[in-house]
Amino acid sequence: MKRWSCIYALLLCFVLALPAQEREVKLKIVQTSDVHGNYYPFNFITQKEWAGSLARVHAFLQKEREVYKDNLILLDNGDILQGQPTAYYYNYIDTVSPHVCAEMMNFMGYDAGNMGNHDVETGRKVFDRWIGECNFPVLGANIIDTSTGETHLKPYKVLERDGVKIAVLGMITPAIPAWLSENLWQGLRFDDMEQTARKWMKIIREKENPDLVIGLFHAGQDALLMSGKYNENASLDVAKKVPGFDMVLMGHDHARECKKVVNVEGDTVLIVDPASNAIVVSNVDVTLKLKDGKVQSKQIEGVLSETKDYGVSEEFMKKFAPQYDAVNQFVSKKIGTFTEDISTRPSFFGPSAFIDFIHTLQLEISGADISFTAPLSFDAEIRKGDIHVSDMFNLYKYENMLYVMNLTGREIKDFLEESYYLWTNRMKSPDDHLLWFKEKRREGAEDRASFQNFSFNFDSAAGIIYMVDVTKPKGEKVTVVSMADGTPFNLDKTYKVAVNSYRGNGGGELLTKGAGIPKDALKDRIVFSTDKDLRFYLMNYIEKKGVLDPQALNQWKFIPEGWTIPAAKRDYEYLFGKDNK
Repeated sequence: MKRWSCIYALLLCFVLALPAQEREVKLKIVQTSDVHGNYYPFNFITQKEWAGSLARVHAFLQKEREVYKDNLILLDNGDILQGQPTAYYYNYIDTVSPHVCAEMMNFMGYDAGNMGNHDVETGRKVFDRWIGECNFPVLGANIIDTSTGETHLKPYKVLERDGVKIAVLGMITPAIPAWLSENLWQGLRFDDMEQTARKWMKIIREKENPDLVIGLFHAGQDALLMSGKYNENASLDVAKKVPGFDMVLMGHDHARECKKVVNVEGDTVLIVDPASNAIVVSNVDVTLKLKDGKVQSKQIEGVLSETKDYGVSEEFMKKFAPQYDAVNQFVSKKIGTFTEDISTRPSFFGPSAFIDFIHTLQLEISGADISFTAPLSFDAEIRKGDIHVSDMFNLYKYENMLYVMNLTGREIKDFLEESYYLWTNRMKSPDDHLLWFKEKRREGAEDRASFQNFSFNFDSAAGIIYMVDVTKPKGEKVTVVSMADGTPFNLDKTYKVAVNSYRGNGGGELLTKGAGIPKDALKDRIVFSTDKDLRFYLMNYIEKKGVLDPQALNQWKFIPEGWTIPAAKRDYEYLFGKDNK
């Protein structure tokens, strides 16, 4: 017995004398976000080759996996199910075949996904079907099933690579109810991001004890309160205020970002946002040094990588060629003829054939007295000649329904006051800008970052004659002269007003902050809703008419014209260049 004790003692001394085991683990984290249906390197709307696409991302992944192999972690941050006809076709037209988005993501080897607001906008039937077909979890820590109080989706995913434990916590902007009709997300609620992050960070730390924590948040970095209660774009706030994240991968705001911030405990957090359309990806290198299996140090560096530099994956294109052909056939169908070119460009400076065509349709199919709508695309054009299904995605970007709401004349005026306040600069001299621009544009967000506010909230009206005095302050800009037929406009009268479902649910706050209608009261103002999206009715309208001659209605104008006409010319050139008229 004494002999064995001596042997054990000698063995113990030998083990203790061994040097501590040290090793290095290198990980690659790749994030896509706001792909918006851009799966192929071809834009089915403009019928042109496309800079982004999952096909290009796959080529990038093939190259990186040669080095990192299984240590490459691929994440998507939402808004992948809406934007291109490819997504629309498999959302609503071919609902029998496997969803092409799920098939592509499975093929590419995604490790986790996240929900975006435009994924929710497709409706529960669509997004639940897509989630069910994905071979990886789609996360949503703050998407709660109201009947059980539990999360509708997995809150987080734990991955293990080369002995390193990685936790990915997914969240969505909670402002969904401010934009989308409840029938699209029936039975769900969307909790505050910061509160949710605190709750799950505690659980993740205690239960999982991870070596690396990634926040995958479909929300931007410029926090603002929507409808007085939904904290939109809280990603940066969470990164700074909730300790524990090594990196926060953002989305939603379509603006490129790659920087480091310091949280409340003095730790550094990497913040990355690849903007939209898979033109760039978030490309993060993580180097961990371990000693006896425990992480001693972490080095985290991120860049934004251009996918165009890697070409197009032939393997991807061959694999999904049948689906490409099906979508191409769908969008190529002729539905009518336009006698004139129409563009969203003039719509920022006055009445335009593009916007007034939508106004005309909204009034005609709803029977409303007045119509509100905005340019949903920053720079869209439909050329005269044959019109195809593809053009409908240029004409109307989103799958919004059409509502008719009861609004008083005063609420209509106040709604427009809010819209033009968001839209126009208050001119103090003839040399000032007509439009309200940001001082600095953010790279990767040219479609929305030129303006101080989002242009999809620049609603004009049809059915009334009015003027907008850009020298006046908010509340005094809009003067309604009459109804379009010349009859008086009465501030105390109730009118039937056509709006899209985004606006009717409080999107842009024109009805809440502008018209002063409480968010909870909006539902009671809706007297009619279509059961299909506006694009469907636009297609039917054009098919029925055959040949159309879209013209501006010219029912409103900016004044004083001595200032606004020259300013409009200058601002047009500022936005689109001198040679792009």
